[in-house]
Amino acid sequence: MRLTCWGAAGEVTGSMHLLEIGSKRILLDCGMFQGRREEARKKNENFPLTPGDIDAVVVSHAHIDHTGRLPLLIKKGYAGPIFCTPATRDLASVMLPDSGFIQEKDFEFLKKRGHTGMAEPLYTAADATRVVDSMMSLPYERPLDIAPGIRLTYTDAGHMLGSASVVLDIDEAGVKRRVVFSGDVGRWGLPIIRDPKPPKGLADVLIVESTYANRVHESPVEAQSMLAGYVNQVARRGGKIFIPSFAIERAQELIYELHSLVRDNAIPQIPIYVDSPLAVNATDVFRLHPEAFDVSERLVRETDDLFRFPLVKYVRSVDESKALNALHGPAIIIAASGMAESGRILHHLRNGIGDHRNLVLIVGYQASYTLGHRLQEGAKEVRIFGEMMPCRAEVATIGGYSGHADKNELRRWVQGLDQTPKRAFTVHGETEQLHAMAELLRGLGVRQVDTPALGQPFDL
Repeated sequence: MRLTCWGAAGEVTGSMHLLEIGSKRILLDCGMFQGRREEARKKNENFPLTPGDIDAVVVSHAHIDHTGRLPLLIKKGYAGPIFCTPATRDLASVMLPDSGFIQEKDFEFLKKRGHTGMAEPLYTAADATRVVDSMMSLPYERPLDIAPGIRLTYTDAGHMLGSASVVLDIDEAGVKRRVVFSGDVGRWGLPIIRDPKPPKGLADVLIVESTYANRVHESPVEAQSMLAGYVNQVARRGGKIFIPSFAIERAQELIYELHSLVRDNAIPQIPIYVDSPLAVNATDVFRLHPEAFDVSERLVRETDDLFRFPLVKYVRSVDESKALNALHGPAIIIAASGMAESGRILHHLRNGIGDHRNLVLIVGYQASYTLGHRLQEGAKEVRIFGEMMPCRAEVATIGGYSGHADKNELRRWVQGLDQTPKRAFTVHGETEQLHAMAELLRGLGVRQVDTPALGQPFDL
């Protein structure tokens, strides 16, 4: 066997790992690199594999950094199966065409502005719709032989709706081995979804994410309390709360949390706007999968619709979005993108970031090059749509809504395997986090831990 990491190696994006088992080639995830436009473009265009040589693709979850190059893979000739959970298939059916649509619109915009030499979209919305036809959904804990001598089982990763850890039980000429790929490990106690369920048994090879391996988050309970506090403070001073949010999972978690707070009379009755067509579509997908909800949570038990209540309004059209800029009085506006790099949140920030009564509430990971990060770091002036804008609004961060396990939860997940893995690879993390995860694993008794470089092969 051989493992080569072609993405999420030394960074937290572009997840893609090739497992060669004899003559078989299994691809774990096929994610898009996200980041600075030109750098990410070059990485995504330089597809390192021959699609026709791949026998199967196994997807851990629907986030674009784990699925975003699937349309490119099929466009380049891949005709095999793509395995995923049922919820992942449904989320991908809205997320991937949205990704293609955005690329098309960006290309059209730059072309109209006279930019020459720019590359065409990696794929279109039409290309992306073809992916779903190749997806074969597999529920949790339902083993399936995906190739001779290779059996796939999914367990719940607790990271987002439909997220999974991957177990491959391999029988190669009578030699049996187990490869476990964590996917993105979630957190215990997150709203809506169930807690992570580490696969039991000995892992001969563990490929594990490291996003927050040296950080401790606030607990979900603390996060909800902080959210209530900020809503009350801003409402009293007549301001608005702008929340840059990832359209999938984070937006739904925030709606759920605000619904809970409203029912408990813990926050005032102010309007809540979800201004993202993708978030609206994704919320509809969530409604299709109540089997994935955590029935131990009170709100799940008490209401048939977690995401609809009188104060929340879903905004699809551009005209409705623009109308929000004329709002007077307190309001909460949740809009993509999560790092405030594009999308409708930029229009709201441009309109309201100069008002000291308002609050920009950061609830997710902010890469160092992003507008969200600059706001988080206390910038007094930021560039939005080419214009420098004074930042007088308050900026605050709640880390407890992260969908990624922190160092204590990563330790808990690895210990939940019940047996110490023989060998481990740390992926999906920046350098400091990868080294911290390697030390965590060694502290748990894993004797051989490697941190792969991009494209570096390892014989297993």
